Amino acid sequence: MSGMASNLAKKRALAAGFGTNANAVKYLNQDFEALRAQCLSRGGLFSDPTFAAAPESLGFNELGPGSYKTRAVQWKRPGELCSSPEFIVGGATRTDICQGALGDCWLLAAIASLTLNEDVMARVVPVGQSFGESYAGIFHFQFWQFGEWVDVVIDDRLPTKDGELLFVHSAEGSEFWSALLEKAYAKVNGCYEALSGGSTTEGFEDFTGGIAENYDLRKPPPNMFQIIKKAIESGALLGCSIDITSAADSEAVTRQKLVKGHAYSLTGAVEVTYRGRKEKLIRIRNPWGQVEWTGAWSDSSSEWNSVDDSERQNVKADDGEFWMSFTEFLRHYSRIEICTLTPDTLTDDSVKHWSVCNYDGSWRKGSTAGGCRNHAYTFWMNPQFVIRLDEEDDDPDDNEVGCSFVVGLIQKNRRRLRKVGEDMHTIGFAIYEFHGQREVHLDKNYFLTHAQKARSETFVNLREVSTRFKMPPGEYLIVPSTFEPHLNGDFCIRVFSEKQTETRPFYCFAGTDIKTDGFSLETCRIMVNLMDVSFLSVSIPRINVVSICLMCLIPFNLLNSRNASFPSSGFTLNNGIYQILVARYAEPDMTIDFDNFVACLMRLDMMFRVFMKIDAHDSGSIELDFHQVSE
Repeated sequence: MSGMASNLAKKRALAAGFGTNANAVKYLNQDFEALRAQCLSRGGLFSDPTFAAAPESLGFNELGPGSYKTRAVQWKRPGELCSSPEFIVGGATRTDICQGALGDCWLLAAIASLTLNEDVMARVVPVGQSFGESYAGIFHFQFWQFGEWVDVVIDDRLPTKDGELLFVHSAEGSEFWSALLEKAYAKVNGCYEALSGGSTTEGFEDFTGGIAENYDLRKPPPNMFQIIKKAIESGALLGCSIDITSAADSEAVTRQKLVKGHAYSLTGAVEVTYRGRKEKLIRIRNPWGQVEWTGAWSDSSSEWNSVDDSERQNVKADDGEFWMSFTEFLRHYSRIEICTLTPDTLTDDSVKHWSVCNYDGSWRKGSTAGGCRNHAYTFWMNPQFVIRLDEEDDDPDDNEVGCSFVVGLIQKNRRRLRKVGEDMHTIGFAIYEFHGQREVHLDKNYFLTHAQKARSETFVNLREVSTRFKMPPGEYLIVPSTFEPHLNGDFCIRVFSEKQTETRPFYCFAGTDIKTDGFSLETCRIMVNLMDVSFLSVSIPRINVVSICLMCLIPFNLLNSRNASFPSSGFTLNNGIYQILVARYAEPDMTIDFDNFVACLMRLDMMFRVFMKIDAHDSGSIELDFHQVSE
């Protein structure tokens, strides 16, 4: 299916309710219920052809074929590892997640936090799965992926070494939900090794569809403890980590048994009475399932002896979970990541559903990949989105009046590209006040003469950059970009706001000064062909080629100012078509000469005329049979 047809199909599906958690998209068109029924009817166990029990599913480098880490790896079903396998034993708990030989602590920290909220857990791990009567070697999980929920089917063949699970495992040797969930997530991302290294917020968002925010604990807000406590009480997912200063520090263990460069999940926040005063405490979990803080308020510390039994917290020896004072937490940890189901749960007592706008976009070399503002002569080429904020917040915090909103920029599917040597781009966005003409892509002169009003906190090579803002009502232009220009990538931009907002994208078509040696033979052939409409089964008015050539001069002259859009010629193109045109008609130096521009515009004119003729009822869509497509 073409990009345009695919986008149209996606919009129709979303309008019909597909892509929600209750009606998730079937990943790779695999239907869990149908596949399980087939296996049960024939009495066999499911083997997934789309994610085989083979070396390529493990990885491509350190876990690639031939690597010493993957030697002697065998794929086994749970029934081959223990006599009575269980999917979940006594409910999903944080101790079900112990890290294996894969650097995905960020993911496991997110999974551990997931277990604290039964409702969220049930969205990711559908009920009714077991190793009982309905067992057929097949399981499924649901993840949020760039604006829609997908249902991912897997078989239960898991990588093992020396009879033990190679990656995540439960402290209960007979429990397998966490290992199977990890496999489903590896499938979505291409392989297990693609999960190595990342930010806990990535897992948080894929388990909730919410939006994540980061706090630097070197300069925390004064109410940081209240934010944490309230977030936990509202079902938010939280992670924390200690920054490293060099590669040698990665997963280095401190004297008090804290691990640097390691993703922890933050699972509790309480205040207890300690020697006549209130003491703020934070509960943290190491996804390794062991290696715990040994300082004050640790499992075996004496501080607990001075706390009344009614306030004393449950502490266990070496289960990976521990308590520490909030003061010590701020001293040792560098950052905290919080993902809420609705952004305002951090500041308001009542949970409100904010307005959410979601747009897909892409950066393409030569057309929409302009790089950051440092690149003044290409920055304007980036996709542009306008957000309109009409109403101020209810009950503003700290008497600060304005419209609160959160912008999240996510780059798509970058983990899957690791197999071919690519990784995350460094991304960010800038926000400008907007007083421009509607449907006009702003040119470089605008950005050379206008300062940004706000921006993402930093450009960073993570999957997502998100920042919270509060601004006066009005219209604002959001420009997402990679740090360097000329990089290809796809992205999703989301705007969460307390009040209803209007968000719309702008598209542009960039060219150069007029340069032509006359029309080429191909362009002349197009002109002649457009005069002959006998190949169509419908009657199309004859086209005046001279009029079209004169019409071309109007938009092409606009190209000289580096700001042109086809609406000025009667055309409105979406971003996908625009990028195809650039790829088809641009010269090797990414410029478009007048000859190619004329050929392009004439073909577009013909396409629009044909479309409007076939779309007799003005429905906005047409269906073509095989013969019409061939013609």
